[in-house]
Amino acid sequence: MQSTVNDIEKSIVIKRRGRIYFAADFVSFGNPETVKKSLFRLEKSGFLVRLAHGIYLFPKIDKKLGLGVLYPSVEEIAKAIAERDKARIVPTGIYALNALGLSTQIPVNAVFLTDGAPRKIKIYNQRILFKHVVPKNLAYKSDVLMLVVSALKELGNEKATDEDLAKIKLALSHDTKENILADLKLAPAWIRRIIMPLI
Repeated sequence: MQSTVNDIEKSIVIKRRGRIYFAADFVSFGNPETVKKSLFRLEKSGFLVRLAHGIYLFPKIDKKLGLGVLYPSVEEIAKAIAERDKARIVPTGIYALNALGLSTQIPVNAVFLTDGAPRKIKIYNQRILFKHVVPKNLAYKSDVLMLVVSALKELGNEKATDEDLAKIKLALSHDTKENILADLKLAPAWIRRIIMPLI
């Protein structure tokens, strides 16, 4: 058991702090029960932080300001899960608006559309919900445009203010016009009408 703990610790310590790990990342270190107990020991020693069932953090520690463990955002955790599952995700609802700065409201549930498996995960005092959709709904090559489309669907037709449009324009500037135009055909017609003058 202790050798497994040591082996897992050595494999983690050579990587950057702030990285998210899954129990499945350590299948080569022993049988599932041994790995589970080893991770439990590393959590109890403070080497790892358990974020949720089977999800761990090799934490960054802020000593300068005395903030202690620096936790990842819900979106960073969702992206790590999507990367592990080789799935695509896009925030929806209030969370999409918040990601673009169109709302200051922090939703209790962070909802993501995914072409991977549907699931619910409790993180801190929030829940991450993954809702499965057909892959064509996530066929955008531009992650920025996909997020903007999701946010506009939440706002509704003709609900975006001039301030909202300015923020959307700024977000779209982080991708090329060519990429956005290539993907725009995937968006509803009313959203295309909003976006075209912004690119």
